[in-house]
Amino acid sequence: MKARLADSALSSCIGNYVNYNEVYHDRDIFVEDYKEMNRSFKIYVYPHRRNDPFANVLLPVGSEPGVIMLVKVTLRSLRHDPRIGVGGIKDFIKDYILNISQKYPYWNRTGGADHFYVACHSIGRSAMDKANEVKVNAIQVVCSSTYFHPGYIAHKDACLPQIWPRQGVLPNLSSSNRKKLAFFAGKINSPVREKLLQVWRNNTEIFAHYGRLKTPYADELLGSKFCLHVKGYEVNTARIADSLYYGCVPVIIADYHDLPFADILNWKSFSINVATLDIPLLKKILKRFSFEEYLMLQRNALKVRKHFQWHLSPVDYDAFYMVMYELWLRRSSVRLPLNAFVHPN
Repeated sequence: MKARLADSALSSCIGNYVNYNEVYHDRDIFVEDYKEMNRSFKIYVYPHRRNDPFANVLLPVGSEPGVIMLVKVTLRSLRHDPRIGVGGIKDFIKDYILNISQKYPYWNRTGGADHFYVACHSIGRSAMDKANEVKVNAIQVVCSSTYFHPGYIAHKDACLPQIWPRQGVLPNLSSSNRKKLAFFAGKINSPVREKLLQVWRNNTEIFAHYGRLKTPYADELLGSKFCLHVKGYEVNTARIADSLYYGCVPVIIADYHDLPFADILNWKSFSINVATLDIPLLKKILKRFSFEEYLMLQRNALKVRKHFQWHLSPVDYDAFYMVMYELWLRRSSVRLPLNAFVHPN
């Protein structure tokens, strides 16, 4: 009975994974909208005095009102500033929002709904705890896109991919010999990773490793068909972008979160999503893909990897422009300010 249930779950699982459509949900719409974004989209940053006591965390750029305003505060600088430190960041942000709302008209016209900020570390997720209107109204471009965090609101906010900056040409994949079925290496800092190691640690086809690797990380990615992105302390890691960079099909084992650029990309065409409960079925799931199906997934992965690269000067369709497009999609989402709601007597 248990075997039949497992096979049924596996068949259902595979049916949900495979989608050989275009790597975009709608390529024609994306291309046309992207052109319009490049033509018309503008982002403005609040100005500040060069002699401001906190000039090190505020960008010195003049501005006029525009489509979207950037709330620019460098949290990393605040964290290491002895005047603020980790404990003072929340109050600093609260005072900063109060200041710009009193000094400029732009915040109050939508309650911050045409504003955004970017954060890709855990401290950014909690920095707005005392500025609730930022979490409720402003667009958060964050790496911590899990639904378990109360500060992240799907569809309003956007997921930012973690990517290691790399210079030079993309690696030549023609000579890569992918003998391993799947590969993972990282700290064991979550129950999900503990389960992965418990089941697959001594397997000869799924290489699940913790601690220091004896071989170069890049060689392991080049030598594996599938590369595992497994939720750790945070849902976000750079492993998805690493996998794509080295032509390894990403396998995502992290429940209840948004994937980067999910408004644009058809993730089922170039990656596999495995529920954390299905970790014991991982080998069966991966081996159910024929060689032709795997090649299709890999070819699609190579098509989208340009979207997961940063450049010193942004290049069309790279990660920078994809984030701008995500913001452009959200430009017409207008939410009323918090004080617009009147409670009945």
